[in-house]
Amino acid sequence: MAQDGPEQFDVVVIGAGFSGLYAIHRLRQQHSVVCFETGDGVGGTWYWNRYPGARVDIISVEYSYGFDEALQQEWRWPEYFSAQPALEEYANHVADRFDLRKHIRFSNPVTRMRFDGKTNRWHVHTANGDHVEARWVIAATGALHAPNEPAWPGRELFQGQVLHTTQWPREGMDLTGKRVALIGTGSTGVQATPIIAEQAAHLHLFQRTPAYSMPSGNRPLDPEFEADWKANYAERRQQMLQTWGVSLIDYPTYSALDCTPEQQNEILEKAWRSKNAFQLLTAFSDVMVNPAANNVVAEFARNKIRGIVKDPKTAELLCPTYPIGAKRLGNDKGYYEAFNRDNVTLVDAKSAPIVAFTAKGLRTTEAEYEFDVIILATGFDAVTGAMSRIAIEGVDGQTVAERWRDGPTTYLGAMIAGMPNLFMIHGPLTPAAQAQMITAGEWQINWTADIIEDLESRGVARIDTTPEAEQWWAQQVDAAAAMTVHNLADSWYNAKNIEGKKGGFMIYIGGFPEYTRACTEAVAGGYRGFVLTPEPATAPA
Repeated sequence: MAQDGPEQFDVVVIGAGFSGLYAIHRLRQQHSVVCFETGDGVGGTWYWNRYPGARVDIISVEYSYGFDEALQQEWRWPEYFSAQPALEEYANHVADRFDLRKHIRFSNPVTRMRFDGKTNRWHVHTANGDHVEARWVIAATGALHAPNEPAWPGRELFQGQVLHTTQWPREGMDLTGKRVALIGTGSTGVQATPIIAEQAAHLHLFQRTPAYSMPSGNRPLDPEFEADWKANYAERRQQMLQTWGVSLIDYPTYSALDCTPEQQNEILEKAWRSKNAFQLLTAFSDVMVNPAANNVVAEFARNKIRGIVKDPKTAELLCPTYPIGAKRLGNDKGYYEAFNRDNVTLVDAKSAPIVAFTAKGLRTTEAEYEFDVIILATGFDAVTGAMSRIAIEGVDGQTVAERWRDGPTTYLGAMIAGMPNLFMIHGPLTPAAQAQMITAGEWQINWTADIIEDLESRGVARIDTTPEAEQWWAQQVDAAAAMTVHNLADSWYNAKNIEGKKGGFMIYIGGFPEYTRACTEAVAGGYRGFVLTPEPATAPA
C-alpha cells in the first residue's frame, strides 16, 4: 500500500563513511534516523578508494573509533598503517556489530533538499525516489568524495580503458603486459605507482606538480605495541584530542635554526626513518610557520630524492620547489625507487600539458602516447564538492552551490547561514583532513548531537547562523592560514586544484584544540553566533 506524503524521521544522515556510521549510532538512541549512501557498502573513503596501494597514513590504533571500549579491545589491526581492505573490513564490522545497516539505504544518493520554513523541516529527495521529511540533517558527505575528472576532449575516442582511481573494480585489475598511463602525483599517485610499475609492461606517470613523500615505515603491528595501546586507550584518546592534529606525534619546542647542520641532519634522519608519515613536518617547532626552517626540511627531502633516483634529470623533475607540507605530505613504499625501473617513464605535464585523449592514448603539447589503460589519479573536488553537487535549498530559496559560488562560507565549519538545522561533519573551514578524521569526527558528532538534544529539551524548533558569524569565522580561518606556509602552494586545501573554482583556504589549521574550544565556547556562551527559533506556541484547548 502506497504511503501518503513523505516518510517521517527525526534525523537524516547523508553518507555511511566513518562519521556517518557513528552519527547513526549516537543519534538513533533518542531519535528515528535514516541514512542515505551513494555506494552499496559502508566505509566512505575506504569503500571508494580500492586502487593499488591505498593505505591510511595515520597509525591504525589511532585511526579508529573510541566510543566503545569493547570494540577497541576486540579489534586487531594487522599493520601499523592499515591497507584499504582492512579499513573497509573494520567499517563493515562496526556496521554489523552495532546493527547500523537497518538504518542505511544503499546505492541511493541524496539529489536535492528543501527547507520548509513553515514546518521547520527538511524535505530530502534521493535518486531512488525516496522523499523523507526530517527536523535535522547531518551531512557526513566527506571532504574527499567528489572525484575530479579532467575535461580533456576526445575521451569517447579512446579505444582502451579509462577510469578514475575511485572507480577501481572490487575484483581488481590485471595490468600485466599493459601500457599504462597514471595521471597525478597526489597521495593516490604516490601510493599506486610502485605497485602498478611491478605489473605493467610500461608505466608513464604524468606529473604536473611533484610531491614530497617519505617512507611509510609500515610493518606488521607489534603485539606489545598493540597491548600497550589497548591498556591505555582512554588516556591516549584524551591526549589525542589535545594535540594539534589529533595524533600522538612528537611536537618539539626547538627551532630548526637553533640547531647546527649536523644536528638538523640527525633529527631529520630520525624523522625519515620513523613510523609516522608526518614526523618530518614536526621535526622542529617552526617547520610550517618559518620559510627558512621549512627550507631546511624541504632541502633534506629533496636530497633524499636525489640520492634515491639514479637519473639526475628525472630526480630534479621529482624535486618539489614549494614548501614541504604546503600540500599534503605523501607516504609510500618505493615511490621514488620506481623511477629507477626500465619500464617507468616520468612525463613532465607542467611544461607539456595533456590536451586531449586520442583513439590510441593521450596527446600533449609536445607528443602523442599510446596506452591500453589510462588511470586518473586526479583527486577530488575537495571539501565543498560533495555538498555543492546536491541541490540544497534554504530558507531564502538560495542553494548551497549558489551561496558558495565565490568560496565556502560556514560558521565553525558546522552550519551555513540560511540552511537551518543542517549540520556538517568535517565541513568547509573545519580541521578536516588536517586532523585525524575518525576521532575528530566523533567529537564533532557528539557536539552536534548534544546541541540537538539540548535544543529539543528547550523547545527550540530551528537553529541557524548569520552571515556576520560566518564572516567572523572566515577571519579566524584566514588568520590561522596566514601564519603558515600553506598559502605558498596551490592545492586542494585552497581550491586551486580545480580550474575555475573560487575560494580561499578551506581548512582550519589553528589546531584541533583551538577548534573545539571555539565550538564549545560558542554553545556555552548562549549559542553565540547562532540564531534560535522556538517552537510556535500551542493554543490551549
